[in-house]
Amino acid sequence: MSAIVLLILGLGAMAAGYFFYSRFIATKIYRLDPDFKTPAHEFEDGVDFVPTNRFILWGHHFTSVAGAAPIVGPAIAVIWGWLPAFLWVVFGTIFFAGIHDFGAIWASVRNKAKSVGALTGDVVGKRARSIFMIVIFLVLLMVNAVFAVVIAGLMMNFSTAVVPVWGAILVALIIGQLIYRRILSLPVVSVLGVFALYVLIFIGPAVPVQMPSEVGALSGNAVWILILFAYAAIASLLPVWVLLQPRDYINGLQLFIGLIVLYGSIVLLNPTLVAPAFNTDVPAGTPSLIPLLFVTIACGAISGFHGLVSSGTTSKQLNLETDARFVGYFGAVGEGMLALAAILAATAGFATFADWQAMYTAFGQGGVNAFVEGGAYMIHNGLGLNEVTAATLLTVMAALFAGTTMDTGLRLQRYIFQEWGEIYNQPWMKKNAPATLLAVGSCLLLAFGAGGADGTGGMIIWPLFGTTNQLLAGLTLLVITVMLVRLRRPMWYTLVPLCFLLVMTIAALLIQLRAFFEQGNYFLLIVDVVVLIAAILVAMECASALKRSRAEMAEQQE
Repeated sequence: MSAIVLLILGLGAMAAGYFFYSRFIATKIYRLDPDFKTPAHEFEDGVDFVPTNRFILWGHHFTSVAGAAPIVGPAIAVIWGWLPAFLWVVFGTIFFAGIHDFGAIWASVRNKAKSVGALTGDVVGKRARSIFMIVIFLVLLMVNAVFAVVIAGLMMNFSTAVVPVWGAILVALIIGQLIYRRILSLPVVSVLGVFALYVLIFIGPAVPVQMPSEVGALSGNAVWILILFAYAAIASLLPVWVLLQPRDYINGLQLFIGLIVLYGSIVLLNPTLVAPAFNTDVPAGTPSLIPLLFVTIACGAISGFHGLVSSGTTSKQLNLETDARFVGYFGAVGEGMLALAAILAATAGFATFADWQAMYTAFGQGGVNAFVEGGAYMIHNGLGLNEVTAATLLTVMAALFAGTTMDTGLRLQRYIFQEWGEIYNQPWMKKNAPATLLAVGSCLLLAFGAGGADGTGGMIIWPLFGTTNQLLAGLTLLVITVMLVRLRRPMWYTLVPLCFLLVMTIAALLIQLRAFFEQGNYFLLIVDVVVLIAAILVAMECASALKRSRAEMAEQQE
């Protein structure tokens, strides 16, 4: 089958979802009000609460939620075949992710920009809030610790990407000053920023920077991890307009150019999908398609981490409530487009089926490497771009997205510690610096405490990321659903995705539980049990909260 057909079907369906379905949700379900005073205006402080142009905010939101996950998940899941991954990404984007991300922004904005964790206490109850906070902490811990490993690995394996990845930070700092001091208009700054970024990408292969494999008692990989956390800590303390917004905005533009290059290569090359639609000859040890597909591909279909970004940073910067549709739903569409690109690169970016099979010899393989190698193959053969430069371009895409997610993730983890300081009346924990140190310390404790001198401890609990992340998405949809019930609005558009996620997440947790027991991996077994209990409690809280809300409505009608 031609990759062009899949490209047209996928992009066409997502475009229809944005132009028609999201408009229906915005006007009939969430009922956005252009005159509503958003928290960005109500609590404007120039640091976290900053009314922001919707295009810049879209760039922040999209690149913060994207990270490397919409590349890694789909590029692993194609081991079951391209069709299941394609269907879940497309329909998940339209009916799950878009509603989830959009709804989380709306719910937070309507409640003084409270995070979805804090909001749970008001909407559902204190017990649900306690469960939520634990799940949120686990997800952020996994994301920050693992993405540091991913970026460090890219820096070690692709030395040509080091200069453009770190140079992009300097570009973002300059762009932030140009935009917010109104020195140049946004279109001019956008062109200059993208130009500077791509100059760095072409300079990268000429100036490779290779970290030594050993630096004292630490590996080169571990040194990169320490540098990344030092950077993320500083970035998370800066006002959002200084680095976070401009970095995310320019990365968002860079992604669309990268997607145009990749999609253009597909159109010119017209490659064939060498992978099967359904792979009936999966490697030994590969888990069942259902329910594991729905937790392997999280970002790109629906991801609980998006709810943290939507209610943690995005809602504090929303200029108009009506911007939530563009920022939230179209942000999900952008991520779906990236996931679609990952599927095409990982299935059509190989010369033969045998080459594809050589990449996918076991479950969990493929990922970023399949995306970079497959995408570089298509760009080289479709556009004639040097293969090293093409690989650098795609590596920089993956590393920059993972980096922006780390920036936002560490800021969100700081918010969690500050919220705990509020809940348990610990004034010192509410301050930015101590909360940031706790956030960084917890990540480093996992990275080096569980992973040793290599700093790869985050990978130990990564197998549970998908299930924990989807549980978090279910919790977010629960909050939105209860709000809709109390407002006497249709709830089925969020309730159906909520129930589907809970069923698939609990089923996946049970399958993983058995696998961890058989492997003798008792650490993951214990964590799995904790998450499983949380999932069951969430389901019970869901039923209880909805029952209470419907009962309250009935009493009001009498």
